Amino acid sequence: MGLYSNKFFSSFTSASSWFEVYAAFSTIMMLFRTAINDLIPHQFRSFIASKLEAFFSKYQANSNVSVKINQFWDENVGERNELFDAALAYLPTQISHTYKSLKVGRLQNRKHLELAVDGSEDVVEEFEGIKFTWKLDEGSKEESNNNSRRYNFLLTFDEKHRQRVLDRYLPHVLKTFETMKDQRRIVKLYSRLDDYWNESELSHPATFDSLALCPELKKDIIDDLARFLRRKDLYKKVGKPWKRGYLLYGPPGTGKSSLIAAMANYLKFDVYDLELSSIYSNSDLMRSMKEASNRCIVVIEDIDCNKEVHARSKPNGASDDRDSDSDSEDPKMRSKRFTLSGLLNYMDGLWSSGGEERIIIFTTNHKEKIDPALLRPGRMDMHIHLSFLKGKAFRILASNYLDVKGDHPLFQQIDDLLEKIQVTPAVVGEQLMRYEDPDVCLEKLVQFLKQKGKDSDSE
Repeated sequence: MGLYSNKFFSSFTSASSWFEVYAAFSTIMMLFRTAINDLIPHQFRSFIASKLEAFFSKYQANSNVSVKINQFWDENVGERNELFDAALAYLPTQISHTYKSLKVGRLQNRKHLELAVDGSEDVVEEFEGIKFTWKLDEGSKEESNNNSRRYNFLLTFDEKHRQRVLDRYLPHVLKTFETMKDQRRIVKLYSRLDDYWNESELSHPATFDSLALCPELKKDIIDDLARFLRRKDLYKKVGKPWKRGYLLYGPPGTGKSSLIAAMANYLKFDVYDLELSSIYSNSDLMRSMKEASNRCIVVIEDIDCNKEVHARSKPNGASDDRDSDSDSEDPKMRSKRFTLSGLLNYMDGLWSSGGEERIIIFTTNHKEKIDPALLRPGRMDMHIHLSFLKGKAFRILASNYLDVKGDHPLFQQIDDLLEKIQVTPAVVGEQLMRYEDPDVCLEKLVQFLKQKGKDSDSE
């Protein structure tokens, strides 16, 4: 028996013997497959295959995992989760024609139609061969604050792709969201009311083309903004927060608010209008600024009207009673209220690291009343004096209000009058709205300016 076995196996040592076995096996499999195809209909074979697949997958270990993406990262301070906002905007763009549960509408004061998932149906997407399932879910009562709704997304995927989700997919969602915002950027205006930011759309139409500013000053501002935007790496290299401060000062009606709107529309930055009178402590200031997004303009208007930012010294060495009281105040009580040092720390101190690519704008009618500590470079980097109307800026107003391009016979007379009197763009703009006929309007403006000059001489 042993000798027979050795001879049997030794006969397979040649390559030709192995080929004969392979050919015989292939022939048998072909005959078997042909018999099945002839005897069993295609529909019945597909039915059996689907049932077998469902049977085995039912008992196969489930390797799917879900991650929760909350609407707010920290409920206590109301800090939004940018990844939630990104998913909310990103998913409607990925929904195929088979998705039948999509909300569409136009919100008040919005220019475009809005698309959104409504939570009644999962959104399934495939990215780089990986299947992802998104579900919008309303949070539990414990996750809600002040009876307001809080939502979250549940993202489900195969656990073996965990690292690719973190390294590739979620960054892809965020990057797509940023591109969408740049392409269809709606500038928002946030006003702080009762410890939270109230959101609305910034509808101010001002642009640098429409601003009644001296062309040289306008160019300086635009160049400075463009230089700031492209210097992210330089700020990081020298160890400075990526922020820039502007001080807008001048008489009322010289266009400070219009300039802020023009800067926001030019940069596509949201505007956060911060009333210092609504800030009760340094920690309150830090929390408010932490809630503000990156790529924004923080506006603090009429800063000279806040007692904490007045100059801390009087002429001839006279002391300020308010500062004396502040010095004698209990340190614990002082730390609980809003102080100038808190504002300075936000601008360029340790607290300034919260938020990037931000513009900080102070406005004032009385620059001399502001504490010099606020005015130095690094805090207020560019001081912009918005003064009374002159000839070059008037040409822009005439174009905006009257559609008068080029020259006009009355322009030189108006230029001469503007050199002699002090009048703001707001006052002249109001005069230009009173008559529709350009010639009549300019004649009336000449009369108005002459009378204003007489009134000034008589005072």
